[in-house]
Amino acid sequence: MDICGPDYARAARSIDTVGGHRAGHVAVPATAQAVGDILRLAADEDLAVVPRGSGSKINWGTPGQRVDLILDTARLSGLWSHDVDARTVEVATGTPVRALQAALALRGQRLPVDPPSRTATVGGMLVVNESGPLRHRFRTPADHVVRMSYVDATRRAERPGLAEVAGVITSAVVRLQPLPAARQWVTAPVPSPLQAAKLAAEATGHEVSAVEADLPAEGPGAVSALFEDADAGRLAAAWGVSVTSIAPPWWGQYPFGRDDVALRLSVAPDDLAATVYALADALGGAAPVRGSAGLGSVHAVLPGTLPAERLEQIMETLRHVLMARNGRAALIAAPPELASRLDMATRRELS
Repeated sequence: MDICGPDYARAARSIDTVGGHRAGHVAVPATAQAVGDILRLAADEDLAVVPRGSGSKINWGTPGQRVDLILDTARLSGLWSHDVDARTVEVATGTPVRALQAALALRGQRLPVDPPSRTATVGGMLVVNESGPLRHRFRTPADHVVRMSYVDATRRAERPGLAEVAGVITSAVVRLQPLPAARQWVTAPVPSPLQAAKLAAEATGHEVSAVEADLPAEGPGAVSALFEDADAGRLAAAWGVSVTSIAPPWWGQYPFGRDDVALRLSVAPDDLAATVYALADALGGAAPVRGSAGLGSVHAVLPGTLPAERLEQIMETLRHVLMARNGRAALIAAPPELASRLDMATRRELS
């Protein structure tokens, strides 16, 4: 393909799949102009295009019917116009979030986000508004976007903030925060979801940056609070534990794998324990749950071995329970053969 150059346009390989569908071709453009050229060509040829960053969330949500062309953003990388005093920077959306944070740290700053997908690109994170523990204090990635640039089949354009567009986001200007001088965690074991909710409520009364809970299907769980440049000693004393500079091993990680069915639960923090118990009742046993207990936003794991009909029954029961609590439940990821038969989250519901 002349648009990308001979080394950056190729026939798809076995790894180039989306929702169980193997793509026809992969294009890796280096500029916004090239992105626009690809989208115009695809429109002329009636090709279904799927943008891809690292691919960590490419199978999330409702699967498409086909994918003819994957538009890989790996070469849309880098940052510029870094205004240290104004605390803003423009970053290309193919840039890995970790690479962005490393570059900003050299100037004592950070984008206050921590998506659990370890290989996440800025674009992939923004498209689904992927949030980690820091959402407790700093809200979602979308809240830090000043404006974004995007390309569709007809034009290149900018919009204030972050918005869903029909094209491909190529860069974003984001607001930054000073890098904290110190980070400390206070972690306590909990025997039940009810105790986890109790400790999470206690932690939110302190100057915390995040409050997370890990509730495995078997055995005790844990609640952990992150303090950044703030006093962790009072909460540690109240919980009878020590302060540590090392995060728990499960911190900021999804509880599900590629063969699981991933469920997102969003309720008021006071209703989280009851929701976890309701899920266990619907499933017929405890499900692993992990996430932001201080916000009532967590992920749960359902077995990928269950038939689609059984999974839909569980979701229907859970949605009825959450309706009375003004909460939400959404299936965000599943093995492709199951996802095509389930009521998966839409793109809007993912963010």
